[in-house]
Amino acid sequence: LLVPLPPGECYGQGRMIRFEVDAADLLHSRFALSPVFELESLLRVLGRLGRSRALPERVARMRAPYARLRRDDPVFAALDALQHPYGGPAFVVPPPTRGMAQTIEDDLAAVRSVPLETARAEIDRTLARHPCADPAALAILGAPDVTGRVADALGQAWDLLLAADWLELRAICERDIVHRSGLLGRQGWAAALEGLHTRVRWRDGGIEIAPMGTDATVRIGGQGVMFIPSVFVWPKIAVQMDDPWPACLIYPARGVGAWWTETAAPASPALGELIGRSRARILVELREAASTTQLARSLGIPVGSA
Repeated sequence: LLVPLPPGECYGQGRMIRFEVDAADLLHSRFALSPVFELESLLRVLGRLGRSRALPERVARMRAPYARLRRDDPVFAALDALQHPYGGPAFVVPPPTRGMAQTIEDDLAAVRSVPLETARAEIDRTLARHPCADPAALAILGAPDVTGRVADALGQAWDLLLAADWLELRAICERDIVHRSGLLGRQGWAAALEGLHTRVRWRDGGIEIAPMGTDATVRIGGQGVMFIPSVFVWPKIAVQMDDPWPACLIYPARGVGAWWTETAAPASPALGELIGRSRARILVELREAASTTQLARSLGIPVGSA
């Protein structure tokens, strides 16, 4: 399950999850991207689990097309029934298998390939914790082609809600990975984890996340930890501990707070007059390291111009 941190608590209070890591785990830990996690998190934000959050214009404009999806396709009512505050069925959000090369097509293929008995067991567990009274949604969740219908609905949602923004959001996540990989190579895991989130720390050879909804000590056993930067998990953090996922920490990518609140510092008019507006925007963006492709995606300009 994905376990969001309870709001309004400080580090040191409540329960804690600790990943016990050894030398083999450090060697095999890696960064990855998860487009389907971003999509599912966006659906939570737009749906009932996200209604209390103040939305910037760039996300608020997605509410109307999301409402049309829900009105026109009953599968979205079924997906809504599976959204639990502390997670949901793993088959809807399969783990990435291609690291930073993961695409939404990879994710949707993985959803379709889940055995029906596995999907049914996960649906039953979710509905036991979070009952659903909608007969149309229950009919879809009990259908023999439920995984294919869920994958098709997620594909529709991606195309309508997220595809146009994905290159920019992917660039934000990639730049976070570049930054943390550099820290890891120069200074080690303690430095790479510093600033990941206020509720994450490296202590005594392990990664601690607190406060959480449960107490757990997870021995990774040489498989490593997967770290996934995210846009839509902001300002929280999520932990994954259950099969088929590896031990995983999903955290807000650096700079995503400015994307959410639309408070990114613009280039000053004087700088724009001196070197040109596009160059000024690039200099402002380069407060954080970026490739030319990432710059182009972030600024919406051709790669050659960047």
